[in-house]
Amino acid sequence: MCRTRSTKRSTLRTMRLVILLCLLVLIVRTEAQIPDPCITSDTNRAPENSDIFVTCGSDHMDLAIYICPMYQALYNESLMALNSQYDTPECYGTADWTVDPPVLRFSFPLNTSAVSSCGNNMKITNELGTGAFADFSNVQFANISGIVTSRDPSLGMITYRPQILYKFSCLYPMQYLLNNTQLAVSGVNLAINDNNGSFISTLGMKLFEDENQQTPLSVPASGLNLKTKIYVSVKATNLTERFNVLLDRCYATTIPFPMSNRSYDLFVGCNRDEQTQVILNGVSQIASFSFEAFRFVEHRNLTVSTFYVHCVTRLCDVSSCVALKPDCSQSGKRRKREAEDVSDSTTVSSTAIRVGKISNGDAQTFSASYGTSPESGYSSPVVAVIVCIVILSILFVAMAAYFMFYIRRRKPIIQ
Repeated sequence: MCRTRSTKRSTLRTMRLVILLCLLVLIVRTEAQIPDPCITSDTNRAPENSDIFVTCGSDHMDLAIYICPMYQALYNESLMALNSQYDTPECYGTADWTVDPPVLRFSFPLNTSAVSSCGNNMKITNELGTGAFADFSNVQFANISGIVTSRDPSLGMITYRPQILYKFSCLYPMQYLLNNTQLAVSGVNLAINDNNGSFISTLGMKLFEDENQQTPLSVPASGLNLKTKIYVSVKATNLTERFNVLLDRCYATTIPFPMSNRSYDLFVGCNRDEQTQVILNGVSQIASFSFEAFRFVEHRNLTVSTFYVHCVTRLCDVSSCVALKPDCSQSGKRRKREAEDVSDSTTVSSTAIRVGKISNGDAQTFSASYGTSPESGYSSPVVAVIVCIVILSILFVAMAAYFMFYIRRRKPIIQ
């Protein structure tokens, strides 16, 4: 009887130990269950500074953080958020188990509401212009930064979980060289590449026939008529309302490369071609100007003159755009320009303005530096010969009149 009772007690103790052990395992696995992809991963270790990867896109910022170290530190994706914004669903990341090693991804658009909603910081910094913008005394950059932090779920007064904090930042230049922009048959649709740390893909250039910019410019194969008015619009899209578009210089070249030593300025600050009108600049996210179609002199023997338009464009902070715009009150005088946030130039490409030899209506043919002289039905040598013949004829007539007058005066004297 005693042995039976002892055996029962021993069995009961063993069952209790097994139950406690199972409960302990369940608790541990609930708090820090290591997913299967992490078990064999090289990143199944403690968190390190190199765990985060930042992509500074043109319209989004993307973060990728190794997720296995988070599980090692007794956290998971539901406990990680941007700038401790744990009550905002869009500030949490998404676990990507399809890649090796697995990562936690964050992505947010570059506009004021998205940047500020998760507590990210946007700061405007100033630097000296370099490279293509060396003549700018002050160049602005937009620095967007923040942190990804962990939330400790412990309810007690102490914890054994380490705090995880990943810092990130992106520096965006705010001035660009919209170059290699060839103006072509059906207008301009910019083919934009997504470059890290650049707002360039938010900028677009279009050509219009009317001042209201409703009708896209259509260029026939034979080219536009001379003096056809062309309206150019440079617009920023998907961009925070903190910035406006400011055009510093727009010019034309006969080759698709902006750094040509032969160029014709449509406008540079206050200095502009007589046929160019600046309509909007630095006051909104659209900048526009107009000019009249012309031909380059070097294309005098060609039926169609083709040229390319390039614009040095920057994004200025709304509060400082007025100070950055050139002061045109003093004619012919320009202070050294200040540019907000500039780095290397970015190339935006499209297709070509082609201009024929026919003038628009009865308008006089436009002739500018590197532009063509007025066309006529005669070549230059023929015109020169005609002018010489006219001058000689006038001289002969004058000499004949003089001799007739002289002979008439001599007759009375001889008699």
